[in-house]
Amino acid sequence: MGHSHDTPHHGQPRPLTRNQDLVLQTLNHAAAPLSAYDILDRLRDAGLRAPLQVYRALDKLIDLGLAHRLESLNAFVCCAGAEAHAHPGGGAAFAICSDCGRVDEFADAALDRRLIGWASRHGFAPQRTTIELRGVCAACRKDAAPR
Repeated sequence: MGHSHDTPHHGQPRPLTRNQDLVLQTLNHAAAPLSAYDILDRLRDAGLRAPLQVYRALDKLIDLGLAHRLESLNAFVCCAGAEAHAHPGGGAAFAICSDCGRVDEFADAALDRRLIGWASRHGFAPQRTTIELRGVCAACRKDAAPR
């Protein structure tokens, strides 16, 4: 199952603080992943002044399954499919286009089962699973194809 981060997807399934709501809405309307400082810059007029305010909100949104951190980009995106990885051990996977920056989120139950199985066999207790595929999306590949 794949989801794009092109359009807003999230309502508010849980009560959020003002800062959490502001950060979630900023991620929800962003055209691309945002760093914490990008978020802070966008929310200065709303009263957020310190990076710690953004980081605390991001931490909570991640804990709630409403946002993800893209490790390779040190940036954040709104979760496109919270229901897909709401179960314990469920992971998030992302395909990140190196050309246009598009991020597609997807979940794969078979992959989750394999990772959970490996962890169980090795006595490892995963806290969060994030897989990132870096490459070129179909649209960019099509645009780059000789005509």
